[in-house]
This record gives sequence, C-alpha cells and structure tokens, in this order.
Amino acid sequence: MKLHQLGKTGPKVSAIGLGCMGMSGSYGASDRSQAIDAIHQALDAGITLLDTGDFYGMGHNERLLAEALKDRPRDSYQLSVKFGALRGPDGSWLGFDGRPEAVKSSLAYTLDRLGTDHVDVYRPGRLDPNVPIEETVGAIKEMIEAGYVRYVGLSEVGSETIRRAAAVHPVADLQIEYSVITRGIEDDILATCRELGIAITAYGVLSRGLLSGYYGKEPSKQGDFRSHSPRFQEGNVEANLALVEKLRTIADAKGATVAQIAIAWVLSRGDDIVPVIGARRPDHVTGALGSLDLKLDRTDLDTIEQAVPKGAAQGDRYPTPLMASLDSER
Repeated sequence: MKLHQLGKTGPKVSAIGLGCMGMSGSYGASDRSQAIDAIHQALDAGITLLDTGDFYGMGHNERLLAEALKDRPRDSYQLSVKFGALRGPDGSWLGFDGRPEAVKSSLAYTLDRLGTDHVDVYRPGRLDPNVPIEETVGAIKEMIEAGYVRYVGLSEVGSETIRRAAAVHPVADLQIEYSVITRGIEDDILATCRELGIAITAYGVLSRGLLSGYYGKEPSKQGDFRSHSPRFQEGNVEANLALVEKLRTIADAKGATVAQIAIAWVLSRGDDIVPVIGARRPDHVTGALGSLDLKLDRTDLDTIEQAVPKGAAQGDRYPTPLMASLDSER
C-alpha cells in the first residue's frame, strides 16, 4: 500500500482511507459482522486511515470500531474523528457545537467509546456559526498539548475559515466532498489548501453509491440519506444515472468497474488527495482496492472529462437547508 503524508504536518496514511459512516445506519440497515469483517479486510490490505464521527449512529460507529480494533496494534492505524453535531433522541439533527468546552467533552466520550488514549486527527464536523473557528481549533490545540490528539483536521469549510484555523495551529487535512461529479473545491478551496500545505481527504467519492455502478432508480428506503438527497430524486436521478452509464462504457474498456474508475479519477488529482471510501461489506473494500492498480492516462482523463464535464450532475449534494449551513459553499 502506497503511503501519503497528510499535508505538510500530518501523519503518513494509506493512499485510500476507509469511511465507516455507512456501517451505522446512514444508508439503511447494515450487518455488524460484515462491517467488522470489512474493517479487518481493509487493515489487512494496508489501509491505515479509518474515518468516523461521534455522531454516526450516536456513538454506535465508535463502539463498532473499538470492537473491530481491539486486537490490533494502536500504531498500525490512524483514527480520524469528527465531532460537534447535535442530535435528538429521535435521531434528528439539531445543529453544531464548536465551543471549547464541547470540544473537550466530546473528545472524552470519544476516547472512552473507542477504547484508546488518543485520536490521530480530530475535526469539527461542520463550522459552528456562533463560535469563532479560532476558539474551536484552540481547544483542539490544547488537547494536542495534553496528548489526547495528534493533529488538527477540518471539514466542509471555506478558504477564509481554513486560513483562520491554520493561523492558530497547523492543519493536516480538510475533509470535504470531492468526486468526478462534485468538483466545487476546484474553484478555490483546493488552491488554498495547496498553498497552506493542507491535504484533502475526499469523501463522497462514489457520490453516496450513485457512482458505485449498481445503484438503480428504485426509491431509497426510510433511514437512507438518499431518500431526501436531491441527486436521487425523480427528475434528477435519471439524468445522473445516464452519466454513470457513460462512465460504465469507459470502465468496460479499461476492464474495470464504474466505482474503480471513480476512485481512480480522484486518485489522479494528486498525492495530496486521499479518497475516503465508504464501505459496509468486505466486497466493497475489495472493489475499492482494485482502483489502486488502475492507471488513468491523459487520454483516459480527457475521455472522462468529455463524458462527465464539471457541473454535469443534476441536484445539489445535500438538501437546501443543509447546503445553506455549509461554510464550504459560501
């Protein structure tokens, strides 16, 4: 497994990471044993970067990871943890809390659920509009000095916020959605990160399964994020699946899958971009790993660009209220 340094100041991590959110119900029910098998398969294949959030399944995801990692050496993987999302007993989203007190309290619960004495990269899941980013990052800096955290990360914030955060403490990476059909960071944010030596950990590389190659037009089940995602709604999903079929033609010519083409495209954007691939089953991990052997030359990239030009997808990546809350979209 090829290793990349996560920004100028971050750790060395595997060329792709494992996103664990889908193991805790975000896309419908998942199988616990298969999820643990998927984590083990990823680790055995050399994937070291494991991404979670304390609000994934209201702590379920962290407890799942603790179970899967209990017999693994702590220095054989890196834990990337998001915090700050507030949720109700019914699972509803209530906003974000980036106060220094909340940073430290959230971290205490995370360390307990994960069964570890530190997390490698700690990041606010979103920007709290009521708390200056300097205060949030300042609290993470204190936790680094105390030995509970190794590196600062950010998620879904724009260039101004990135600069302000980096002035308080070096930032290892920005976690943000990036895929062949979600390319907003190319307008400004990617250049800012490269100027400051901050890596990108790209989520949504398969656009929540749309680019997996096996998502159909069927309605998403209750409890599945896609049931209210604009890109999966009638009128949009048909056009987006047509883009997938164009990618399938390219993939077939390369002897690859649509998912592998999508992941390889993100890998081709630079060594400072690490795709974080969501998986719930071992076969999902196997498919993602196949992208590492897929080389896209300039002709391939030009063909993909012609088939799926920037801005080709129909529908926003989040519902309107959530889009409005993203600092990265301002």
